Amino acid sequence: MCGIAGILNRENREPVPEPDLRQMLGMLRHRGPDEFGMLLDGPVGLGNARLSIIDLSTGQQPISNEDGTLWIVFNGEIFNYVELRPQLETRGHRFTTTSDTEVLLHAYEEFGPKCLERLNGQFAFAVWNARDQSLFLARDRLGVRPLFYTRKAGSLLFASEIKAILATGRVQPELELTTLEQVFTFWCPLSPRTIFKDIFELPPGHYLVARGDDLSVSRYWEPVFPSGEETQVSKSAAKATSDYEEEFRELLIDAAKIRLRADVPVGAYLSGGLDSSLIASIIRNFTTNRLDTFSIAFDDANFDESAWQLRMAQFLGTGHQVVRATYAEIGKVFAQVIWHTEVPIVRTAPAPMFLLSKLVREAGYKVVLTGEGADEFLAGYDIFKEAKVRRFCAAQPKSKLRPLLFKRLYPDIEALAQNNPAMLAAFFREGLTTVDSADYSHAIRWRNGRRNGRFFSDDVRRHLADSTRNTFEGLLPSQFGRWTPLARAQFLEIKTFLSQYLLSSQGDRMGMAHSIEGRFPFLDVRLVEFCNRLPSTLKLRGLTEKYLLKQLGKRWLPAEIWQRPKRPYRAPVHRSFFNQETADYVPEMLSPRMLNETGLFKAEAVSQLVQKIQNGSRVSESEDMALAGILSTQLLHWQFVSRFERRPPLSEADDVKVCRRNAKLPPSRKGGKEIVVP
Repeated sequence: MCGIAGILNRENREPVPEPDLRQMLGMLRHRGPDEFGMLLDGPVGLGNARLSIIDLSTGQQPISNEDGTLWIVFNGEIFNYVELRPQLETRGHRFTTTSDTEVLLHAYEEFGPKCLERLNGQFAFAVWNARDQSLFLARDRLGVRPLFYTRKAGSLLFASEIKAILATGRVQPELELTTLEQVFTFWCPLSPRTIFKDIFELPPGHYLVARGDDLSVSRYWEPVFPSGEETQVSKSAAKATSDYEEEFRELLIDAAKIRLRADVPVGAYLSGGLDSSLIASIIRNFTTNRLDTFSIAFDDANFDESAWQLRMAQFLGTGHQVVRATYAEIGKVFAQVIWHTEVPIVRTAPAPMFLLSKLVREAGYKVVLTGEGADEFLAGYDIFKEAKVRRFCAAQPKSKLRPLLFKRLYPDIEALAQNNPAMLAAFFREGLTTVDSADYSHAIRWRNGRRNGRFFSDDVRRHLADSTRNTFEGLLPSQFGRWTPLARAQFLEIKTFLSQYLLSSQGDRMGMAHSIEGRFPFLDVRLVEFCNRLPSTLKLRGLTEKYLLKQLGKRWLPAEIWQRPKRPYRAPVHRSFFNQETADYVPEMLSPRMLNETGLFKAEAVSQLVQKIQNGSRVSESEDMALAGILSTQLLHWQFVSRFERRPPLSEADDVKVCRRNAKLPPSRKGGKEIVVP
């Protein structure tokens, strides 16, 4: 795992100054503290901050092909590089390292952009083609690894994190208000937007090509589901559940095993739930790897799952370590969390993950396997049940019995769980019969988020009223309407919550804040495409979530683990910011003075919310999310707009490999065009 950065001066073709690259890499030091490398070739500069995991001795980047006409910087892992290498060798490619980075470069040399279809991994990379003076950027299918870019004054700048782009001084940070509204509504920006004006992310499953004055972004993959008609197969033609289960079992075992490929120890996160427990069980039962596990415990019993975590650790016999996330500790680190997310968040759940990755790093690990992805691709979340129950009620909207099923939803949300059936029915009734609307599955969630726009200042509301909106409908493929209701709900969850929040703010950013790489067996492309083809009843059977996964749980886990109802990972919000050890920045960021200075929120409305919390009144889930969103936005504005501070650039004391190409020399199969400066 690494951080990458680069500059291409597309118009003036002037050489890229080395200090600019050193500054960008200095901002990414936390992503890759082990080694640093740069390519300087006239109008292009590429940089890499390396977290060495595979080929520790010879895998330093940037890496070139045999004649030095292609150069790569790479962030991530190609898990099937072992299988790809001999295929490339038979085609005449020669290797000087044992790294997956060099395999990736030669795959691109052989197949061009179509190489992406052959990769099983999590990645963001850049390839400079010195022959035709083109730059190629690509990102993995689901957006596990980040990549951002901007075009400014005839140049293209890109990096693994936005702060590296800002550190060049070529872009002045300004918040994009339409994106802010998206965060409050959808819980995240809608790709390719970021919270910063004129800075974009390369969307998951896309690649970018810059050549001369031309710049194009193309999609090479997105989640696809069979149409509703295709799923209505006859019983005689349908696979038996046992056949699906066996295929799923084999895919999951292999997905976990190839993610153990590393030249450093690999640990695992253990939440106490089904998903992470199965991954840890596979490591224990099907490999000879030593297994250490890591968990989060909460003082607040409403969020704590430590008893289940300990049960699994004892069952598997792992070395187990726990970080305790107190209210005060969550509040204390939240400002650091926002520095790393680079986007406002309406939850505090990333903060304990930040603390957990710190624990893992202190334990001497760089890599962990986790259970993310199972809920999205096997229908584990209550939002899928919610849509199913609402459709069931919409068929008989006057029924008094059917709405009783709402009591089985969201037991972890206190305000909903305590409501009587009549109040629950009223809450979920809005838009009940509009079953053909594209956002039917997520309408309640997004409606509630949108209502928190009441905290926006009058200036922000006027701007949003006059702006051109970028709605979720731009995410939808042409075949979306032909999919089953569950498939449509899954697609929306994958494109928003999974890619834009879970794998970003709560995933990559919290791990890499302490140089920890997360690997996700459930996001193996073979497993993802298998799950997308499954009949809906093997994912959500009645109101039993992840049905097929639970069949494996019966084989490998204690009954009390696999039979547990789904409990989403969450963290306390208002108690984390208002307690006996309230962090100093909280009252400052939420003060009328600071709110008026920022100009994004109504100071009076925010003060009323703060007063309500301080008075000990009950705070709703929606108000908790508003508090997290307001505070994180204020912090983001303070850190990136009001007083952005560059971190020290790479210095002479750093281990930096600098490659300089002499562009005047013609391409040569004998190499020798580059000079490597220690």
